[in-house]
Amino acid sequence: MNDIKRIIDRNRQWATRIKTADPSYFDQNSLQQTPDILWIGCSDSRLPVNQILDLPSGEVFVHRNIANLIVPSDLNCLSVIQFAVEVLGIINILVCGHYGCGGIRAAMAGNNNNLIDNWLNHIRLVHRLHVRELPENMLQEKALEQLAEFNVIEQVDNLCHTTIVQNAWSNSINLQVYGLMYDMRNGILSELCRRDC
Repeated sequence: MNDIKRIIDRNRQWATRIKTADPSYFDQNSLQQTPDILWIGCSDSRLPVNQILDLPSGEVFVHRNIANLIVPSDLNCLSVIQFAVEVLGIINILVCGHYGCGGIRAAMAGNNNNLIDNWLNHIRLVHRLHVRELPENMLQEKALEQLAEFNVIEQVDNLCHTTIVQNAWSNSINLQVYGLMYDMRNGILSELCRRDC
């Protein structure tokens, strides 16, 4: 069986299971999204956002990229944030990193990754900002975990300095920004930092 046929077959099986369990699910789900949460996380395929948060479809607006970066020149990410805050009225933004992040590891490995190195340089900047707090051998698992945590904190800071968040706060919108880490070894989220106006 070719891959696209397998994907379409699995989709139809899923849709049938959902409709059998709740005949009105797709009718209700198609009406409108009204999420309270924007999740900015890593593209890692092992991070199913709605499952991690135990929330149904429509409850979380999601943006994902390698190593959950918020880069001031990334118009895609900034557009998602603006749409979430100004159009959807989202008041909780979760910036979530995870232990075992391949982007963090690739940034520290020192290999030539071609185009992706332009993106990974943002992680290397976080490393430079925190080099005194990190072990010398950055390929040790504990060092990579610490860097992943520092990365989340720096991305929260980047987010809070966007004009989108600054404007929301200056307009007295009760926008909350959280930095979280996800541990794939046990499925648990932990809070690293929190910011509001």
